[in-house]
Amino acid sequence: MRVAFFVAHFPVLSEPFILNQIAGTIERGHEVDIYSLDGPPDDISKVHPLVEKYNLLERTIYAPTRPDNELWRWIKGLGLLLVNFHKNPSVCLQLFNQSRYVSQAKSLKMLYRAIPFLEKKSYDIIHCQFSTLGVFGIWFRQLGLIEGKLISTFRGSDISKFLPRWGKQVYEELFQETDFFLANCEFFKNKAVALGCDTNKIHVHGSGIDCSKFFFQERYFPSDGKVRIATTGRLVEKKGIEYVIKAIAKVVETHPNLEYNIIGDGELKEHFAKLSAELNISHIVKLLGWKQQKEIVEILDNCHVFVAPSVTGKDGNQDAPVNTLKEAMAMGLPVISTLHGGIPELVEDGISGFLVPERDPDAIAEKLTYLIENSQDWKNMGKAGRKRVEENYDMTKLNDELVEIYQQMLNSELTLKNLQKRLVIANW
Repeated sequence: MRVAFFVAHFPVLSEPFILNQIAGTIERGHEVDIYSLDGPPDDISKVHPLVEKYNLLERTIYAPTRPDNELWRWIKGLGLLLVNFHKNPSVCLQLFNQSRYVSQAKSLKMLYRAIPFLEKKSYDIIHCQFSTLGVFGIWFRQLGLIEGKLISTFRGSDISKFLPRWGKQVYEELFQETDFFLANCEFFKNKAVALGCDTNKIHVHGSGIDCSKFFFQERYFPSDGKVRIATTGRLVEKKGIEYVIKAIAKVVETHPNLEYNIIGDGELKEHFAKLSAELNISHIVKLLGWKQQKEIVEILDNCHVFVAPSVTGKDGNQDAPVNTLKEAMAMGLPVISTLHGGIPELVEDGISGFLVPERDPDAIAEKLTYLIENSQDWKNMGKAGRKRVEENYDMTKLNDELVEIYQQMLNSELTLKNLQKRLVIANW
């Protein structure tokens, strides 16, 4: 099969779930092209090992980067139009149709993202890795710029924060024209169905991790008495890290021998450093910045508790079961997370860890204190977490399933009913 992946920026360290699906498709012998519709990220000094292993940059076609400044955006856009107009004159004119494409034409997003497709592309499968990109997949296919069966994945921001901004009707055309949908958890599947997605055209397909890369070890109370806690994620509001810092400040009053490792970077880094200083815990809170997978594993190897405190952002943004949480559970860490989005589908409260309300540092502090004082529970919680991840989020199983979905899309009119039959036959 020839498979095209639509992504926004590429490669992005915080999106290993996309890399895993791309690599899995290549490993199973299929031809893959990656279309980065927003161009490369600002910094690619650190990339996931899969990018180098499979030479993914050589498989990537970049749309021109769209300047933030409106004047420069138009100057560059007109230059692109002049250079590329001969490739597809009729389509180039349609890309400015504001009555059809509204703000996406006015902002020139249609023009910039369409440039790589002005000379028609043909694939068996076009997989849009967020449904906001799926809208462009539909439009480009309607314009004759790309050919193939279209599959679109709901991952989180595209079915949460995107809706208040653009309205619940934004996906009406997507639901009608897309051949099949995936959602990375039941929570987002149900939201899509409530918006009008055909229940017979959407399947829950979780984001997988390579369990072999995250070695399990039983956790015991450290001989030096220092309990090491970790969080991995972007330093943005949705990840809720502020509430863990506040919780740590409460816990150190009775258990001062702590270390809190925050792995990641983002717009709130300075705020977290300032907050830690104000709470007199700068010596405990370690802002470690972005790390590659191997470095993350090394840090988590030396930790005892993992916290993933996701919250619903002010813009409505929500999380699926986050991969960083799966990785920690696979390594045997007891976890604390929140009653948020799709996370309860991953963490079984009281079995592999604890779930607490969003934005509640007191509740986080209470569960941290419990785990510190009851380290005998770490072993069983860690084992339960590893089992949960292996059963439901193993990358090999999920990539086998994904390729089966692709093949069924080509062989028949794919519906959830016949897909489930195929997966049962294949022993998934």
